[in-house]
Amino acid sequence: MNISWIIERLLVKPTEGTLTDVVITADWRCNGSQDNYSGTCYGSCSFAPPSGSFTPYEDLTQSQVLDWCFANGVDQSAIEANVTQQIENQINPPIIAPPLPWLPPVEIVPPMLPQVEPPLVNAETPVAAVDEQPVVSDAPTA
Repeated sequence: MNISWIIERLLVKPTEGTLTDVVITADWRCNGSQDNYSGTCYGSCSFAPPSGSFTPYEDLTQSQVLDWCFANGVDQSAIEANVTQQIENQINPPIIAPPLPWLPPVEIVPPMLPQVEPPLVNAETPVAAVDEQPVVSDAPTA
């Protein structure tokens, strides 16, 4: 199973004291996939104004912002377990809706399509000549 985390959007305050472009919220997503199945969780994480070291906005990395999310309440292991469970539930559904036992089974039969013989064309006959049909009319000739 493949699990990946991404930051989809950052909300910033243009100024916070003497700092500029201060991240206040990160929107994250956790995606998982296995074969043809997938699961996802997403959310937002808000941050208090920075105290101490400050990384300018243009120097931020996705990994750094994800670490902030995990340090501020985003439970990485619980979310990855949720995504994994979504995929497991697709592979082995915990609840199904079988047909009612007192009704006869319904058999779906596809409709029969009429068989059409394609016109035969040989290499010496132009294709346009095969498609041309003589005009037949019931009107009397003069």
